[in-house]
Amino acid sequence: MAKATLKLKTHKGAAKRFKLTAGGKILRGHAYARHILTSKNSNRKRKLDQVTTVSSADAPHVRAMLPYGR
Repeated sequence: MAKATLKLKTHKGAAKRFKLTAGGKILRGHAYARHILTSKNSNRKRKLDQVTTVSSADAPHVRAMLPYGR
């Protein structure tokens, strides 16, 4: 009889923060976009609203937290 491998748990905090694209890239939001917005100019706030990809250095760590994609 084959030995069953353990199921891996998804890191729920990471699941709420990151999203995977069809091509396998990891998307993330920006920090510093939640409060004290009056002192930030409109251009900066607009840029903070856009999603961007996770850096190649951080991607393996995020991937480990999301074993089944999400």
